[in-house]
Amino acid sequence: MTEARPTTGLSVSALIRRTEAAGGSAMVLAKGDATAGAILLLLCDRGHPVGVRERVWRFEGGFGLEPVGPSDSSEPGAASEYIARRRRTDPDLWAVEIDHPDALQLACDCLC
Repeated sequence: MTEARPTTGLSVSALIRRTEAAGGSAMVLAKGDATAGAILLLLCDRGHPVGVRERVWRFEGGFGLEPVGPSDSSEPGAASEYIARRRRTDPDLWAVEIDHPDALQLACDCLC
């Protein structure tokens, strides 16, 4: 028997609300499948990209956030090019930008 999980759209909405409640900002860069789309996160601190993470299913159970994308996401355009490339092969992919000093921790608390 499988465990019920919230839809991707609900998870993204909760992440945005949690980030804004913590004093940060978050926005959907690309909307994917509302039920079961993958989630790609562009983590920023005061407008400067600090990493790209993807929510993945862990075999031991539960979700985790794995680093993906360009090795230097602070290089101008590197993260946006990576997101565009991924969306060409997976149109159901969500891309969400989180701008907060503790963006990774906020994302883990909400999506993992």
